[in-house]
Amino acid sequence: MAATAPMLRKALQRQSPSLSRERELWDAGHEVVVGMDEVGRGAWAGPLTLGAVVLPRDRRVYKVRDSKQLTAQERESLFDRIAGWCTTWAVGHATHEECDDLGMSEAQRLAARRALEGLGLRPDRVLLDGKWDFVGGGIAQRIVRGDSRCLSIAAASILAKVTRDRIMQVEAEHYPWWWFDQNKGYPCPRHKAALRGWGPSAIHRR
Repeated sequence: MAATAPMLRKALQRQSPSLSRERELWDAGHEVVVGMDEVGRGAWAGPLTLGAVVLPRDRRVYKVRDSKQLTAQERESLFDRIAGWCTTWAVGHATHEECDDLGMSEAQRLAARRALEGLGLRPDRVLLDGKWDFVGGGIAQRIVRGDSRCLSIAAASILAKVTRDRIMQVEAEHYPWWWFDQNKGYPCPRHKAALRGWGPSAIHRR
C-alpha cells in the first residue's frame, strides 16, 4: 500500500507547481507531453539519472514539489503516489563509466534517450528544466526553474531522485567506506575525507 503523503511544511505550501504549460500544449493538440528532470550531474560517484513522466489530464496528485525542496522521507512517501498517478513514467541512467567516456553532456543526452524510450509512447513535446535542450528534435520547451514551476517536471524530479538514491543505498552496502547511504555520491566533507584516505571506489567518476 502506498505511503500517506506528508503534511507539507508551511514554507512549501505556497510554492505549488502548476499544469499551465501542459494544458497549453494539450490545448494546442499535443497529446503526449513529457516532463523531464535530471539528478546526479554534480555527483562524484554513481549514475546520472533522468526521469520522464506523462501526466493524465483528469486526475491530480497534490503536495508534489521540486525534489530539492523535499526531505528524503517526503520524497519516499510521495514516490508510489506519483508513480501510480502518471499515465506512464520511466527513468534512464548513464553509468559512471559512460559519464567518464562520453563527458557529462553526452551522458545526459544518452540518459534522456533511455528515459524517453522507456515511456512506451512517442512524445509530442518535452518540458525541460533549465536553459539547455538535451533532447533535440525540435520538440523540447525549456523552463527556467521548471522543477518548481511545472508539475510534470517536478514529478519527474521526485521519481528520478528517489530511484537514484535507492541505487546509491544499495551501492553503500558494497562500498561502505565512502558513505554513499548518506551522501548519495555527492560532494561533502566526509566524502572528501574518504577519497583522501581510500581513493576512488569502483563506481566513482574519474
